[in-house]
Amino acid sequence: MTKMPKEELFQQLKHPNPHMRKRAMSELAETRDETTIPRLMGILDEEDVVYRRSAVQVLGIIGADALPSLVDSLLNSQSATVQASCAKALTAIAVNYPDQTFPELGMQGLKKALQDPNPVVYISSVMALGQIGAPALDILVEAIEHTDNIALAVAITGSLATIGGTKACEVLSAAAANPDADPYIRESAESALSRLKQVSDWNSGG
Repeated sequence: MTKMPKEELFQQLKHPNPHMRKRAMSELAETRDETTIPRLMGILDEEDVVYRRSAVQVLGIIGADALPSLVDSLLNSQSATVQASCAKALTAIAVNYPDQTFPELGMQGLKKALQDPNPVVYISSVMALGQIGAPALDILVEAIEHTDNIALAVAITGSLATIGGTKACEVLSAAAANPDADPYIRESAESALSRLKQVSDWNSGG
């Protein structure tokens, strides 16, 4: 299959046909040069949602090389849309490279982003940490134990259920049983626990 010129590939990222977009994403990641990542980062501020999501996916395919730019914009952009797109691209990196250790720079960036005042930013960051899985567990546990932000704590209960395991179970049990916790957090922790139990019963054939 003949390769498309680079400019055409960028235009294809907003194509209405998802197959055309997917082909352009793979090709852009494969044939990237020093201008590709900055150009993709610039698209994260576009109003066109399809275009923006495509750029997020390409950055996710590129992986670790895109990480410094993503973390920088996650923490420093003035646009919550750009910040959330960066968190989603970090999620995509975790999904695309599950066998690779997620870089510490990315983990620390997401940890800081949990303090962002905008819910779009901190919830996207919680989801990214949930996707990273066990290596991000301590960050999520520390956040849920120390935050006064109810919406953040509720989002974290969901990610702890996604990660699973003994420690997540213990933290959720403690949150569900804590009489001083907000009722909404207790309820979310109970619901996350029951989801965890269903998964573990299913996996053990119970």
